Amino acid sequence: MTTNCQTAKFAEPLALLHPKGMTRRRLVQVGAVGLLGLGVEHLPSLQAGADDWIRGPISPKRRVIFLFLSGGLAQHESFDPKPNATDLIRGEFGSIPTRFGGGVRICEHLPKLAECSHLWSMVRSLTHGTNDHSLGHHVMLTGRSSMPAGFSPNQPSPTDEPSIASVAGAVAQARNNLPPAVVLPEKLVHNTGRIIPGQFAGRMGQRHDPWFLELSPYDPNSYGSYPTFGFDHQDRPQASAKRAFEPLSLSLPTNVTSSRLNQRLQLLSDIDRQRASLDQWAGSEGGLDAQRSGAVALLTNPKLRQAFDLRDSDPKLLDRYGRHSFGSSCLVARRMVGAGVPLVQVNLGNNETWDTHGNAFPHLKNSLLPPMDQAVSALIQDLHASGELESTLIVMAGEFGRTPKISHLREHYKLPGRDHWGRVQSILVAGGGIAGGQVIGSSDAVGGSPASRPVTPEQFAATIYHSLGLPPTIAWFDHQERPHAVYHGDPIQELFS
Repeated sequence: MTTNCQTAKFAEPLALLHPKGMTRRRLVQVGAVGLLGLGVEHLPSLQAGADDWIRGPISPKRRVIFLFLSGGLAQHESFDPKPNATDLIRGEFGSIPTRFGGGVRICEHLPKLAECSHLWSMVRSLTHGTNDHSLGHHVMLTGRSSMPAGFSPNQPSPTDEPSIASVAGAVAQARNNLPPAVVLPEKLVHNTGRIIPGQFAGRMGQRHDPWFLELSPYDPNSYGSYPTFGFDHQDRPQASAKRAFEPLSLSLPTNVTSSRLNQRLQLLSDIDRQRASLDQWAGSEGGLDAQRSGAVALLTNPKLRQAFDLRDSDPKLLDRYGRHSFGSSCLVARRMVGAGVPLVQVNLGNNETWDTHGNAFPHLKNSLLPPMDQAVSALIQDLHASGELESTLIVMAGEFGRTPKISHLREHYKLPGRDHWGRVQSILVAGGGIAGGQVIGSSDAVGGSPASRPVTPEQFAATIYHSLGLPPTIAWFDHQERPHAVYHGDPIQELFS
């Protein structure tokens, strides 16, 4: 295990990101960003100057698509069925063979993933110590198993660990002025309004939050992959199933026309020229300049906008990924990494969509597994067909797994399900130089604990960082010039062998 800045197996010379105070030019630009009319909902929050970065970003070796299943995917009903267990453990679903060899089987409701299973691998033994949704999100989205000081389950805190997307965004270099890390199609928000922690930059500072391209409007009643697969865990009347499908696209804010944007850009250019005399001492360009140029590129460059605008897509392509929010989000992610974004996190379901305490089996069978199976298999096969799977790592995980025993909360649900279980979960890994058809680790006979090769969230995060080409000795410095390691574990090395 690699901690602090010690040398690991893949060691390279120490790489550092170092702070410096905000320059006068950047203070001017804090106000100038408002001239774009983008607002805080379109740009990451800007933090007053103590944590400015001056080291150039690292060019990533590969791209990463991180598929996150908020709520917790049941290992028994996905990648680790227990066909020989009792009914109380096995559940209602059968299993089907894969192309892994050795008799490896997965859930019967994942036929498309079974068909292309030679292209992906899985870890059946990822483990951590919490059954709490909020802390579980923080653990898996940051790759840190411990609870940070000041942690709140109800909202993000400035003492939270930085998300994997924030760390990657701070150190990875994108092409075409695009952001280095993007999260779509929406933030993770519970229907109570609780903003789930772990998604943001935490103690890195707000301006290192990843770019949230909120291509899907937040709906407190939305579960699943609307509109075709929208549902409610308790079968209450809700609106998500009735929402019309609209192919995702990015457009200007409603109050900013193209001509108005051009005028503001011209005005901003004039201000820049007037401040040219400050360049002698302003230091390296970065920070807000990068944020501004990224926003302009996203909004004005037709080629870049086309990469994630699905309105004119081939109907057969939309059908293959699925005309629903899971499918369109995976297709947007595939295009964005192709356009130059090093890391894209896709939230496959908001509002703890995969939290199957009850009515689990009909909802998994009819509403959850089919769109996931369709979208993820299409993503893997599409990248394979184009020759890009080798350079694109795909990982899929939730905040935890589900209990080995089926339970029934009769006061809330008509039918049984499974409760939270951090002790073990199964994750999918594909591409990025990883050979398909591997099974790393195992769970015990009831799917309740790792039986071999336990894998930690720290190793999960390190696998992502390693695939991006970040050296294991890389560190970042906070505003008090204290170093913080990026890696807190070794990559899952069997995947790269």
